[in-house]
Amino acid sequence: MSKLRTVIRKVDNNHAEIVKTFRQLGYSVVSTAKLGKGFPDIICGKFGHNYLFEIKDGKLSPSKKKLSEDEEKFFREWGGSVMVVTSVDEVINFDLKRRAI
Repeated sequence: MSKLRTVIRKVDNNHAEIVKTFRQLGYSVVSTAKLGKGFPDIICGKFGHNYLFEIKDGKLSPSKKKLSEDEEKFFREWGGSVMVVTSVDEVINFDLKRRAI
């Protein structure tokens, strides 16, 4: 009999706050945090474009915000846009830059 392996993926403490902010700014948001294997935590859409974000808790030390090996591999190999976001301020700044384009 094979053993079932349960993997519990935890989200960063600021995950809900960042998702809420993107939504308040008019983005469609899907949380993909539970996919694992380096896939970013959320996909956002607005202005006819999709954006992939890895959420890191900006209140943590730099070593705790470091991308995992799987995340680094995804960032290197992904053919589109993928970014790290650590705070509501970064979300707002990202949106302001997109509006200016």
